[in-house]
Amino acid sequence: MNKRDIILSILSGILLVLIFPRFNISILAWVALVPLLTAIREKGAIHSLLLGWITGVVYFLGLLIWVVNTMSNYGKLPLPLSYLILMLMAITLGFYIAIFALLLNSIPVKTKNGFAGWLLPPLIWTSMELARTRIPILGFPWGSLGYSQFKTLSIVQFADITGVYGISFLIVLVNSTIYLIIENKYFGNLIPPLWKRGVRGDYQAEKGISPLRLTISSLAILILCVSYGLWKINIHKTMSSPATPVRVALIQGNIEQDQKWVPAYQEKTFNTYKDMTLAASKKGMDMIVWPETAAPFYFQRDRKYRQRIFDLTKESGDYLLLGSLSNKYDSGKIQMFNSAFLVSPDSKITGKYDKIHLVPFGEYVPFHRFLPFVDKIVEGGIGDFEEGKDYTVMTIPGGRFGVLICYEVIFPDLVRRFVRNGAQFMVNITNDAWFGRSAASYQHISMVALRAIENRVPIVRAANTGISGIIDPTGRIVKETDIFVRTSIYGDIFPKAYRDTFFTAYGDIFAYICVFLTVVFFVTIRYDKKRR
Repeated sequence: MNKRDIILSILSGILLVLIFPRFNISILAWVALVPLLTAIREKGAIHSLLLGWITGVVYFLGLLIWVVNTMSNYGKLPLPLSYLILMLMAITLGFYIAIFALLLNSIPVKTKNGFAGWLLPPLIWTSMELARTRIPILGFPWGSLGYSQFKTLSIVQFADITGVYGISFLIVLVNSTIYLIIENKYFGNLIPPLWKRGVRGDYQAEKGISPLRLTISSLAILILCVSYGLWKINIHKTMSSPATPVRVALIQGNIEQDQKWVPAYQEKTFNTYKDMTLAASKKGMDMIVWPETAAPFYFQRDRKYRQRIFDLTKESGDYLLLGSLSNKYDSGKIQMFNSAFLVSPDSKITGKYDKIHLVPFGEYVPFHRFLPFVDKIVEGGIGDFEEGKDYTVMTIPGGRFGVLICYEVIFPDLVRRFVRNGAQFMVNITNDAWFGRSAASYQHISMVALRAIENRVPIVRAANTGISGIIDPTGRIVKETDIFVRTSIYGDIFPKAYRDTFFTAYGDIFAYICVFLTVVFFVTIRYDKKRR
């Protein structure tokens, strides 16, 4: 491992940062991994692991820099400790990229596996993204590669089949093709193996597998995906929905985080939301949405403000969805929940959802016995929250919907379960004030767009400080707000009236197929190696 390899690994990490908001140079995604693939060629296992880890650390340091603002300004942690937490996150998440690089160089590819140099990179990368989604606590699927293309609508439409994982697969496949072309610049009929250990030429690629054939294959797949995307977008434009539109108002109160739970500001906060709600009701809404924990009180137990909410819905004549903390007694213990309540115009609570996927170190502290100082990060200092159990679908006269609280929206399988349960559209309520004026709010809403495509449902999003928005089933952000402004947006959405998408029906099956094929590749290679 020399300076050149280290520089190439760092370059890949930097390119991966630049493809996401707020840089949004999404075209770089198609070449971002080429420097890393070049750096690890012919390296041993340890060097490959380290080079991949360097790329991963740079990648996640740049992507998650907003963590420092969250920890220092709102978690009240010293700035050095906030940077230390960021570094620990980057080091941990960087190992997913390190394992990707290690697996690529761990086993030499024999003659009959000439296509492995083309197919294994996207298969392994997709497998690692699935692991980053599924592994408890250490799994954090923020910034999966496919999200970088959220504005290129013609590319991302086939996510209704594969989920975001398919987009990531396609991007890495193109990176792999470009790398192989560069490595074989004279377009001979032999491809130098991507993974070689020892003397060059020990393992030759299969004759006839030329870079030209790989290029044509990659272009054909890319054209097929784009054609499918254009077809889906055109269908959405020309097909009229049999469903009656639902008119929704999204209230962005822009309440400062450090004032939100101060008793002196409670009345001011409530009146802000009340005035904005009544102004929205004059425009003929079906439902008005407040952000996550918008109510600075416990809606269930605060009789005064609960009654005022009931009075407000009567006056407005609209359904109101609001975020509020809630609790219940169980076996003598108080259980806390981050919840959403649906209140009807006739002052009835017609729906309640308790957040299922909690934020580690934000809403609960894993390994609490060993990390007592992290109590400072938990909102309001009120202790750990409990997980909700039910994928609740709520109903208003215009349709059925599910609620996603905060970063639940970044988990594809969680969202699809609501749609499988009958949700015709989704509502995301969040409080992105924690992110400050960083790129995180922009990254967050980019992931919402993919959830709309995967399940072909509209999604409305109310955020305390922004970005609030309305996203249609093609992932197009129809309306959006700026951050840290007090505003409301209104719009019509058409609840889903058609059958489930392939992704809604079968979930992450594409990613699991990638895992299976990766295992088959390696088992086959191992078996073939023993036979030699």
